[in-house]
Formats: sequence, C-alpha cells, structure tokens
Amino acid sequence: MTELLAPAGSMEALKAAISNGCDAIYLGMQKFGARAYSSNFDFESLKEAIQYAHLRNVKIYVTMNTIIFENEIEEMKAQMDALNEMGVDGLIVQDLVAFNYVVNHFLDMEAHCSTQMGIDDLDGTLLFKELGAKRVVLSREVEIEKVKEIKRMAKIPLEIFVHGALCISYSGNCLMSGLIGYRSGNRGRCVGSCRKVYELIDTTTGAVIAKNYLLSTKDLNTIEHIEDLKEMDSLKIEGRMKEPAYVANVVSRYRKALDGQITEEDKENLSKTFNRTFTKGYLFHEDHKEITNVLRPNNFGYEIGRISKIFKDKYEITLTHTLNQNDIIRISHNNEDIILNVVRLYDKEDHLVNKAEDVCYIKVKEKMSKGDLVYLTKDNLYYKTLESSLEKEFRRFDLSIRVQAYPGSKLIVDAVGLGVDYAYESEETLDEAINNPTTKEQVIKQFSKLNDTIFELKSVNFETHNAFVPVKLLNAARRDVVQGLYDLKLNSQKKRTKVVKAQEKISFPPKKAYLTVSVTTQEQYDACVSCGIEEIYFENIVRRNQNDYDVKEGQLLIGGYGGIHHYRGTNDFVADYSLNVVNATSCYELYKLGAKRVTLSYELNKRQIEDLIEAYYKANEGYPSLEMIVYGKAPLLFTKYCPLKKMNQCGVCKTKQYELRDEHGTFPIISHDDCTTTILNGKTLNLLDELQSIKGIEAFRLNFTVESKEQVVDVINKALSQLKGSANQSVFNQETDTRGHFNKEIL
Repeated sequence: MTELLAPAGSMEALKAAISNGCDAIYLGMQKFGARAYSSNFDFESLKEAIQYAHLRNVKIYVTMNTIIFENEIEEMKAQMDALNEMGVDGLIVQDLVAFNYVVNHFLDMEAHCSTQMGIDDLDGTLLFKELGAKRVVLSREVEIEKVKEIKRMAKIPLEIFVHGALCISYSGNCLMSGLIGYRSGNRGRCVGSCRKVYELIDTTTGAVIAKNYLLSTKDLNTIEHIEDLKEMDSLKIEGRMKEPAYVANVVSRYRKALDGQITEEDKENLSKTFNRTFTKGYLFHEDHKEITNVLRPNNFGYEIGRISKIFKDKYEITLTHTLNQNDIIRISHNNEDIILNVVRLYDKEDHLVNKAEDVCYIKVKEKMSKGDLVYLTKDNLYYKTLESSLEKEFRRFDLSIRVQAYPGSKLIVDAVGLGVDYAYESEETLDEAINNPTTKEQVIKQFSKLNDTIFELKSVNFETHNAFVPVKLLNAARRDVVQGLYDLKLNSQKKRTKVVKAQEKISFPPKKAYLTVSVTTQEQYDACVSCGIEEIYFENIVRRNQNDYDVKEGQLLIGGYGGIHHYRGTNDFVADYSLNVVNATSCYELYKLGAKRVTLSYELNKRQIEDLIEAYYKANEGYPSLEMIVYGKAPLLFTKYCPLKKMNQCGVCKTKQYELRDEHGTFPIISHDDCTTTILNGKTLNLLDELQSIKGIEAFRLNFTVESKEQVVDVINKALSQLKGSANQSVFNQETDTRGHFNKEIL
C-alpha cells in the first residue's frame, strides 16, 4: 500500500491530516528540524500526538534534518533517545552524525534520509541502503522514470514529494539565506531569499532584461498522475508551516485519488487553499522555464471574474465562479494587488446579497480599472467545510466482544480490537434476574455507544443464563474495554536499542598547510599550473547533483553521496563542501567511506572549526584531514532551473554574462553545459588574512569562478604570501569582500 504522508506544524494540523485520511505524519520539534518557524512540538505535545496517531494506525516521523554543530551533539542524542522511548516510528535526518546515531543505537526507530541529503540517483540510494537507512527521500528534481528505476534496482522504500512548495535549489545545496542573512536553510531558518524580486542584468551591456520574482517556484501538484504515484512507497505533502485547513484540503484530495474516488471538482478544490499556481514539477517533465511564477511569490488564488463596469461609488464584477459574502478576493491592478474581504456584496438593485453567481457589485475606496482580473483567495464556505473535518474520525476500527453473564459470577468481557486482546472482569457479582434478564440486544445497545472512541461494534457473542446486568455496569465495562485496548495498543510499540560496538580510530599525520584550487575555465586552470599549484580541481570535479558518472582518472573532488558510492572503489577522493560537514563524526564517517580529505562547510565559524578538530582528536587520538575554502565567490544555490531560459535568453549564455541584482547587491550567474545553473554570491569570500591563525587545516582552497587569468595569478600569489607569513599588508577589501561566517555564528 502506498503511504500518504502528511505534514503537521501543530497538533491542530496533525488532527486535520489524520481526520482526512493520511497514513503517516511528519513533524518537527523545537530544535533540529528544517522548519524552525512553524509552531512545532515539545515533548509533552509530541507524546499526545503519538498517542493520537498510533491509536489510529498512523505513523509518526520526526524531522531532525538540520546540520548539527559540535556543541549540539549531546543534546541531539538525548532528544533521539527520548523520541525512541516515546515510540516515534522514524527520524528524517540530513547530517551524518544524526544518521549514524539512529542506525547504531535503535532497532525499531528507522533512519530516513532527508531530501536535504541531495540523493537523486541509484548510487546515492544504494550507499545509504548499505549504511542502514530504511527509507530514502529523493530530490524533487528526479523524474518519475528514474524514480521507478531506482525503486526497482535498489529495493529500498522511496519517498517522493507530490504536493506543495518547491525550493528553486536542490534541497540542502542552498546557502543563499545563510550567506546573505545569516539564517541558514540547512538549520531550518530559511528566510525565503528566492521569493524576492530580482533584476536580471546583462553584464556585457548593463541592460535590465527583467525585474520580477525570477526565482520563485510554483507549487507542486501531481494529482493528475496518481496512477504513476501509486507505485511509490510514500507520497509526501509539503506544508509544515501551513494552516490546518490547507492540510485537510490537500490530504483529503490525495486520499480520494489513491482510493480511486477523485473527481474533477476535487482536483479544482486544491486551488481553494494556499497556492502559488501549480506545476507538475520535474517529476513529471515540466518545462524548466515553467517551474516558476514570476508574477507573485505568495497565495495566488484562482480567477473568478473581472471588473466590467465602473460607477461613481462602486464596481461591477462579471463572474465566472460564485462569490460569497465574507470571501477574500484579490484584484490585480497595474501589477499591484488589492486584497478585499467581501463583507458587503450588492446586486443590480443595490440590495445586499449573500452570494452572486453571474454579476455583483462592490463598494471600495481603492482605484481600479475596467478589465482588472479578480481572484478568489479564500472561499469562506469551503473553509467552513474544511474546518468541520478537522477532528472527525476518518475510519473506525472493529470491536468484537464475547460477554459472559451468569448469576453469582462476575461479568466477563473478552474484547478484540486494534490487533490486541483485552479481558475485563467486573468487581461485583451478578444477580439472577427476577423478571427481565439482560438480553443480547441490550448488550449491543450499550456497547454500540462508541462515538467518542475510534471503535465501531462489529460482533457480539453473549453467553448468559437468566442474569441481570445493570446498564450502569455495561457502560462501565464498555469504557474499561475501550481504555484497556487503547493502553495495550500504545504499549505494543517496540522501542529496542542496540549494544554499540567500539569503532576503529582513524587519524592522519599533521601536514604543513598548502593551497588547492578549483577552477571553472581552461584559462584559470592554465594560470594555476603556471603558479605551481599541484592540486587543481577542474575536470576531476564530481558535483553533488545531476551526474553521469564517466570513467575518470586520478583523485576526484566529490560533492554528493552518489559520487562517493560510484568512485570509492576506483579513485581516491576529497569530499566537497556540499556534503555540509560541520562536526567530527561526519568527517569520520566520510573517512570510513574512503575520503582522503573532507572539505568543511561554508557555514562554520572559527570557534566551531576548532571545536570540530578538538572533538575529532579526543575521539580518535589523532587529527582529521581537512580542507577549507578560504577564497572565492561562494555558490549560493545550484538549480535545475535556468532564469535565462525563463526570460527567453536561452543559448545566449554562451556569449554573454548575466547576474541577478537586488537592493543589497549583485549575484553572478554561471550557466552549465547541461542547462543547470549556479547563482554565486556577489561578494568574494576572502579569509587570506586569517591563514596564519587557522590551525588544523591541511589544505586551503581558492575557488575561482568568474575571475580572469590575471586575477587568478594575483590571488594565488597573495595567498602564498599569507600562507608563508611573508605578507606585509592586508588583502581584504571591505567593499568587495566578505569573511562569510568565519567570525559570526549562523542561526
């Protein structure tokens, strides 16, 4: 059976999802979850949530899919231990330290690989199956045919996103929010930098090609492809920051679709809660330029009419859909939105009406024009329907009882429900009936009063011999039976732990620090060779996503788990920054997989780097082998989408250079040969002045992207001087450079 997996940012949303037919819930705690701005759960509310869900055969998965800094690891472990004791079914994780702890410590609580890990191929999936994952959440960019192939060949449960908000970047490969605003998406605190207005600039001419929401994606909607989706193990709805009515709406429609009961009206109703207009996504081959909605980044609603006449004190709207009093509408006027709560709605005779189907009139102070489009953003009556569904029981479970009632004996009820058996025995003994012995019908009547429970009475076997059972006793027996079955069900959850084995220690002899360089052009490569740089990453780079694993010689720089799985048996490799390494355990796990060095995340500061090295030394009685990027324009995001194609500039990237611009600065665009795109930070990371003070790093990397040959040579010479301690002046430029997170702690 395909699992329908629903989001819950609150207890109300959890009940809405379960009441509308989900099979599992994913939710976050106050820490370590990738949606820090939703209400989330504390231990007390989570316990209530688990009990509510498990009684209804709904599983609970907790997201702990942020990167984990060294000083948080003990708290992370304690939280995981507590979640296991509470009976959580699985943890969704990104960081290797979190993954490692779940796999090595718990027998029943599963490790699920978050989409933040960037797994988008068979190799990455097989790697984590080997390491002990029980489920892999694939990247949203994977096409359905490839998903099916991975499922067939890897033979591990797969989870895919089917509805809701999309990231423009590959998840876990976006540093934009963190590097611009110090609020990291990898820490669950994304500020939505991609939802802002940007100008697209042709840097060769200075021309502004466009100014709009160039990076703002539409919402995913795959309801039309339900037959393909039924082959998957778990269908995930995004929305932990959405209201309960949204959760109820989307879950109920996908439930109907999976059950073969979906109607066209049901599909249309998906537009009646929050949406940014819809896309079928990369999953079902959406044209890449159609993945975004550049007009607006928030709730779009759906079109219901337009302004058809203008009077002195009111406007006429010609409708294509019904408009009701207290609905909320959006009127698009000169590319600006007018949001109105329709408190008063008039007919042609200027009478107040509750609803209008063809034409209506509104009185507002805002200036509008004939032809302005009208959108419904909140259908008040539909919301009331959704709200009425928030705490109903989607399904009830069979209760079968065998009742024994004999004079002089106690009342005995043997009950079966929720897959468990419960035996009830009354304290008092029964009397013989004087006139009216208790009948089976009376037992059925009292035991059928189950509306405040999750049960419905299926069968009753009544054995008696002229006994009288008071109604009060039957009711008490019913309540005891229900609670007894509840308790047995909740206590049946296995919470076993493993005996942890001591691990082999891995360490590396300290080396005198040296430079490595990554480049994007042959010209840059030649410049590095001319400067005597021995380790250059160019054609030996295997990036994090969208790879065809060609045969390569020599040492590689690998940015994704699929690449590690594919090349670990044939090539030495360095693990790249995109594996988001921020703690000692993640380093250790990558060394176990064969890494010769590990590149640290851009999101570490100086103190955290020192903490990592100290923790590694303490655990392994020796040092880690580390690489650190100390110069270059940091990659803010990597995306399968091309903003140039969106603005009809396809192919021009071969001859021109482009950048995005907002009120804070500019962001160069690198267009790759396969039409994927990297957006760079406008400011250059420059830690060259700090090289003498950074201890424990084997290799300092210079990352060249848009620099000329002359700039490459200049930077290398400055870096070599700083490394030798022979530089006599600072090379940091306050106007063009940044120290990134080096002296600041990211949220």
